[in-house]
Amino acid sequence: MNKILFKLGVLLICLMPFFNAAQTKGFSISNGEFQKDGKVIKIHSGEMHYERIPKEYWRHRLQMIKAMGLNTVATYVFWNYHEIEPGVWDFKTGNRDLGEFLRIAKSEGLYVILRPGPYACGEWEFGGYPWWLQNNPDLVIRTNNKAFLEACKTYLEQLYAVVKGNFANQGGPIIMVQAENEFGSYVSQRTDISAEDHKAYKTAIYNMLKETGFPEPFFTSDGTWLFEGGMVEGALPTANGESNIENLKKQVDKYHKGQGPYMVAEFYSGWLDHWAEPFIKIGSEEIASQTKKYLDAGVSFNYYMVHGGTNFGFTSGANYNEESDIQPDITSYDYDAPISEAGWATPKFMAIREVMQKYSKTKLASIPEKIPVTKYPNQPVKSSMDVLSWIKKEKAVVNDQPLTFEKLGQGNGYVLYRKRFTQPISSGKLKIEGLRDFATVYVNGVKVGELNRVFKNYELTVSIPFNGILEILVENMGRINYGAEIVHNTKGIISPVFINEYEISGGWEMYKMPMNEAPVIKNETIKPGRPVLYESTVNIDKPADTFLDMTNWGKGIVFVNGHNLGRYWKVGPQQTLYVPGCWLKAGENKFVVLEQLNENTQKELIFTDQPILEKLN
Repeated sequence: MNKILFKLGVLLICLMPFFNAAQTKGFSISNGEFQKDGKVIKIHSGEMHYERIPKEYWRHRLQMIKAMGLNTVATYVFWNYHEIEPGVWDFKTGNRDLGEFLRIAKSEGLYVILRPGPYACGEWEFGGYPWWLQNNPDLVIRTNNKAFLEACKTYLEQLYAVVKGNFANQGGPIIMVQAENEFGSYVSQRTDISAEDHKAYKTAIYNMLKETGFPEPFFTSDGTWLFEGGMVEGALPTANGESNIENLKKQVDKYHKGQGPYMVAEFYSGWLDHWAEPFIKIGSEEIASQTKKYLDAGVSFNYYMVHGGTNFGFTSGANYNEESDIQPDITSYDYDAPISEAGWATPKFMAIREVMQKYSKTKLASIPEKIPVTKYPNQPVKSSMDVLSWIKKEKAVVNDQPLTFEKLGQGNGYVLYRKRFTQPISSGKLKIEGLRDFATVYVNGVKVGELNRVFKNYELTVSIPFNGILEILVENMGRINYGAEIVHNTKGIISPVFINEYEISGGWEMYKMPMNEAPVIKNETIKPGRPVLYESTVNIDKPADTFLDMTNWGKGIVFVNGHNLGRYWKVGPQQTLYVPGCWLKAGENKFVVLEQLNENTQKELIFTDQPILEKLN
């Protein structure tokens, strides 16, 4: 019997390493440290969003992150990017192929931090929420509301089906998942909601993630002074924008059982930018110096952003302040990040890489070769078409009052509001306080002015003759993605229209123009001051990255081979649009421009090999 017990004891001792390996496989938080497969690690991460980068360039950008000395990539998942229509999900097409992004990250040896929201912020349209949620009168976003939580659950179930098998405990790259996002900021702004209801909501989201199948560990991220409102029991609190390491440790200890790990989940390497405001820059030395402080203190961090990319199409969001009712984000999400919008290594990149190399025990990966960029010759405009005539060939929706985009079943783009007057109006004051967000106004087809939520310009003088027609072309410039006003995000004309204090009602015609795809242009005579669609065919031998210089244009959007490159606006600071070479082809390439202002008839497209992001007009 003693011999048998002895042999069993020896066997158990021999098997102990295997038991320990099984218990420590994957990623965990233990004894105040991040641990991967039982070994203590520090997270050196960079944020980039797969949605903002052409799929063909994902590997290049991930290699750039690795060459900067980082071991992790963090990314938001934007709900509205994947639920493209109510109940219609797309996790496969083009930039939406999240599964492929995760596979590439793993193949490049990078961990992944997943930030699924459901609220994301990120300077993204509506903070990631689908616009049609606002059509449900029983639904209140970002609250302990049954209809909203049910919608969130459906989203998280759809997402989990895609990412399942990609977690560290399954041999995948995902090491951590964020629960909600910066909720402490929202709590501080929404004092009209009780602390109990705020807590019930954030706890519901946290529990929903776990019940759906997302594994621990989870984390929250807030400003250090906002942990109370944002933290969730059981998740690691991390800080955003905290450079004072003692403050970081003090707050994490307070809400995490007196211990770390300590992480700055958003270490701002640059900053966001709005139309009509200066482009913001943060010095390379400042970021490199702060990086060194984190490394010396053993603090983990995530550069927000390490590479920003582009707000293609209608994906850019907006902010607001006391001076402006809306601050729409520019199309470029360059962010003054270490890796530029087009994927170039900047001086900031090199400064950080130098610091990281000094703290690395091995030589950093080589910087990948720069993707070719070129300045194509100027190209003539071949065709043009009047927008107002074109759109009125569609069937109008008629209503006594103007309807919002949402009530018209349209999320983005433009709507033409049209009204015939049976009596003349001489020098009337047109007032549209519910304008969302930018409008060009026409009387009998002639432009009489612009209204603009950015500059709080909601009225102008109009004279309308007998049997005259008033037309208002309204653009949605992106839904607010941050702050208390996120709950007021309907677009178009959302309140009554007045002339001389008289409400204008009855017989409003509305023509939808979502611009989901580039229109077919039929060449015709155009007039200055009216919106125009221009087309140019560009013959290319060798496709390469390039930039469209829109300095001489007014305001609008550009399609290339069916891809919406995003908005341009003469006010700046952005004057160019990034054109990825992977969206071009050898041979003919079709460019279509919707020019809303058309103050001067355009004759050509101008290309450049350098971005213009700092020129205000």
